[in-house]
Amino acid sequence: MALAQARELQDRLRAAHGTAHAVEIVAIKTSGDTIVNLPLSEAGGKGLFTKELDLALLEGNIEMAVHSAKDLPTILAAGIEIAGCLPRADVRDAWISPRAPHPLKLPPGSVVGTASLRRGAMVRRLRPDLKVTLLRGNVETRLAKVARGEVAATLLALAGLTRLGLAAAATAVLDVREFVPAAGQGAIAITMRTGDEDARAFLAPVLDAATGVALAAERAFLRVLDGSCKTPIGAYACLDAGTIAFRAIVLKPDGSRFFETAASGPLAEAESVGEAAGYDLAAQIPAGFFEP
Repeated sequence: MALAQARELQDRLRAAHGTAHAVEIVAIKTSGDTIVNLPLSEAGGKGLFTKELDLALLEGNIEMAVHSAKDLPTILAAGIEIAGCLPRADVRDAWISPRAPHPLKLPPGSVVGTASLRRGAMVRRLRPDLKVTLLRGNVETRLAKVARGEVAATLLALAGLTRLGLAAAATAVLDVREFVPAAGQGAIAITMRTGDEDARAFLAPVLDAATGVALAAERAFLRVLDGSCKTPIGAYACLDAGTIAFRAIVLKPDGSRFFETAASGPLAEAESVGEAAGYDLAAQIPAGFFEP
């Protein structure tokens, strides 16, 4: 997935600047790629997918780093900033199962595999009788485990499946009103060293302003709630005719309780809209909500 996203950036930069500008891809293995037997919430959080890339940036070994925006920590490392995003792909979650066309149709007691606390909590919210188990590994590995019957179903980002040419693997695509996406889902974010104006100028022709605005609202919301992979949170900002519509959900990990909010406002106030939604939810959530 990481290489597919890096190649998308490479192709867009070559189209924007011409072949005279060399754009080299440097593959860097992250801790998140190597730790596959633990949930991210126990292994060290979203920073597992960024710390090696951050170090390479800060040491000057690379000029920019490519990330799934949903995997970026809420607070970036010192000296690192988001330069912007490529145009956002489909934000929705894909349901993958040979046994049922939708989570509501899965036989009672079936096992759903996922590495996402958000997806697991949302499945449990719809179907408290289902069992949710950890399913890590790359996309192909997870699809193979479903095909072998190791789990009855899984959920993955439709954008990721599409970028890998695997969109046909989706049994169904889930409505954002039912399965609110993760903040940043579907977006490719590019980070750079803070203040690197040469990198910023080189990237400028391929960055998508609308995606950047939506991501700013979603990340502002996460900052208010101190959102991380340890908390089941969905957040989605939709832009339309100069306004931003924001909706979010926070769930107990077992899906037994949840709180929702919505907010809207002008595009110029995107971060404020996200923050307002965050403060609204923070006021609703009781103490100890996330404890077992």
